[in-house]
Amino acid sequence: MCCGSCAKCLGTTLIPLAVLATLANILLFFPGGKIIDSENITVYVWYFGGILGSGVLMVFPALVFLGLKNNDCCGCCGNESCGKRFAMFTSILFAAVGILGSGYCFIVSSVALNIGPKCLQAGQTKWEYPFVDGDYLSNHTLWNRCVEPESIVPWHLTLFSILLIISGAQVVLCAIQAINGIFGTLCGECKCCGCCGVRLPLWTA
Repeated sequence: MCCGSCAKCLGTTLIPLAVLATLANILLFFPGGKIIDSENITVYVWYFGGILGSGVLMVFPALVFLGLKNNDCCGCCGNESCGKRFAMFTSILFAAVGILGSGYCFIVSSVALNIGPKCLQAGQTKWEYPFVDGDYLSNHTLWNRCVEPESIVPWHLTLFSILLIISGAQVVLCAIQAINGIFGTLCGECKCCGCCGVRLPLWTA
């Protein structure tokens, strides 16, 4: 069984995804690549789905997963692989944290895509949400409603879609580790035990 190796692979994948999610969320604070007043920024950007949900909260599970491969498996209280089993059980809890964080980002991104960006329409002075129930997703001619900031619709659509895909991938990866952790907890991973490389006698196992 290679539960630790699987966890390390998942952790290695989660780190760059967390970084990308954080960067995508930061870019959303600059609609169309421009600096605008904070009150004119889409409210869903301020929910920090990418920074908090798929970013910060994802770092902790990723680091735990990365450390499982090198976790000490000497055992405890004479019980073979007890330490490894406990570590795998702990990883299940952190996987749950990862699922909650990425799930939060997934929901925020989904709602933001459905609502659309906040922008200034021609002949108006107040920034509003001109789209309804994601109608702009299938009808690109509606994008012309937004005159400022320039290219706000594709900017909004691209970055929140990236967050949606990243958070969805993170949910799947954390769910895989939760299952992997259950197997590791029940079955263990160390084929030989003994602290500091010394095998324990069979009668102590």
